Amino acid sequence: MSPEPLSAALEREHKIIDADIERFAAGVSIGTIDSQDLRKTFNLLRRHIYVEEEFLFPPLREAGMIMPILVMNREHGEIWNLMDAIQEQANLNVELGEIGESCQSLLELLDRHNAKEEPIVYPEVDATLNITLVEELSEFLEMGTMPENWVCEMARPTNR
Repeated sequence: MSPEPLSAALEREHKIIDADIERFAAGVSIGTIDSQDLRKTFNLLRRHIYVEEEFLFPPLREAGMIMPILVMNREHGEIWNLMDAIQEQANLNVELGEIGESCQSLLELLDRHNAKEEPIVYPEVDATLNITLVEELSEFLEMGTMPENWVCEMARPTNR
C-alpha cells in the first residue's frame, strides 16, 4: 500500500482546525470560553502555517509557483494576526459576541484560503517535493513542534 499523499494529510489538518474553531465558537455562543482548547487549536494552526512556509513553499517557489505562494503568505499573515486578536479578546474577557464574530471572521478567512490552497498549491506539493522531504513532513505532522516564538513571514514586525 502506498503512503498517503502529503496533500491529504494537510487537508485533514484543515478539517480538524476548522472543526475545533467551530466548536470553540459554539461554546462562546453559549457563554463558555475554553482558553486551553483555543490555545491548542491555534498552536496546531500556527504549526500548520510553519510547515507550509518553512518546508513546502520554498521548493514550490523554486519550481515557479511565485504568485500563488505570495498570496498564501499574505493570507497567512492575516490569519496569524486574527488568531492573535482572538486570543487577546479571550484573555481580556471582552464581550462574547465580539469573540464569536472574530471566530466567524477567522473561519471565513480560512475557508477562502483553503479553497485556493487545496486545489492549486497542494497538488504541486505532491508533484514537486522529493520523497525524503515528504516522509519527514508526514512524520512531523504526526508529532513535530515548531520553534518557540516562530512567526509567519507576513506577521513579523518588519512586514506589518
